Amino acid sequence: MTENRHAALGLSDEVVLEMYRTMLLARRLDERMWLLNRAGKIPFVISCQGQEAAQVGAAFALNREEDFVAPYYRDMGVVLHFGMTTKDLMLSAFAKAEDPNSGGRQMPGHFGQKKNRILTGSSPVTTQVPHAVGVALAGKMQKKDFVTFVTLGEGSSNQGDFHEGANFAGVHKLPVIIMVENNRYAISVPLNKQIACENISDRAIGYGMPGVTVDGNDPIEVYKVVKEAADRARAGEGPSLIESVCYRLTAHSSDDDQRQYRTEEDLAEGKANDPIIRFSSYLREQNILTAEIEEKLQEEIMAEIDEATDYAEQAPYAAPEDALKYVYAEQEEV
Repeated sequence: MTENRHAALGLSDEVVLEMYRTMLLARRLDERMWLLNRAGKIPFVISCQGQEAAQVGAAFALNREEDFVAPYYRDMGVVLHFGMTTKDLMLSAFAKAEDPNSGGRQMPGHFGQKKNRILTGSSPVTTQVPHAVGVALAGKMQKKDFVTFVTLGEGSSNQGDFHEGANFAGVHKLPVIIMVENNRYAISVPLNKQIACENISDRAIGYGMPGVTVDGNDPIEVYKVVKEAADRARAGEGPSLIESVCYRLTAHSSDDDQRQYRTEEDLAEGKANDPIIRFSSYLREQNILTAEIEEKLQEEIMAEIDEATDYAEQAPYAAPEDALKYVYAEQEEV
């Protein structure tokens, strides 16, 4: 048997199995959305496939009853752990009125849910970094104990919002964790044409915060570094920059053809490092995931996705007269 790495971090067998279930749910839900897109039933998909370990490992290291998350558009694993349901996400994919993110007004991946402390994201990339930093500032001013956690892709770490947010967080020692999910491609631009330094985490020293690069295909390693960052933040030691290196297993989105810029060797390397397969192998070696448990998990997840798909497909669209709802303040009649 291989080393039991999760127990050393205080993670029980039940918790790591739940981590795996969340990763698997995100993967199967994403796969279903691609099928629905290709069938002409939903307009757009922007995928989490290949990044589930980074997302779920990080989310499990946070306090989902108190902390705030500002996810970027691929973070299905984060929002599932923080309380969004399969039905919520499918309603968003179908752009139905019950979509809790935007009432069917936004593309999928624009997460936002007040009751679960998921900060609303928008289409311009990296605007969520200064938002997360602002929430962390508010928490510090109010002497609250929560941490804010914000994610982005490595391509958008070159945007001004990232640098301004990170600099402000560092100057004011704010309880914020910035995690870059480095999937090696900013749409079609490879990493070596995006940055001059070796690692995204090398930038941390410029903002006066610790920076670490971690294997984003290993949820236990991601859990470890995010937990350490959260503990530092709660102790008043300020922000952290984490770079989770992973592979994007799909095209950038359902409107992209990655064959135009990725080699077969590159794609094969990504599949060989599939975090779902890697983590399931680890759990099997620990005698946590048996064939029987795996089969039951798959059946439960697919039944959940089938139910959510049927519900969302039949749900009503928003009424045309609601187009400006939530855009302008509504004056109550006197």
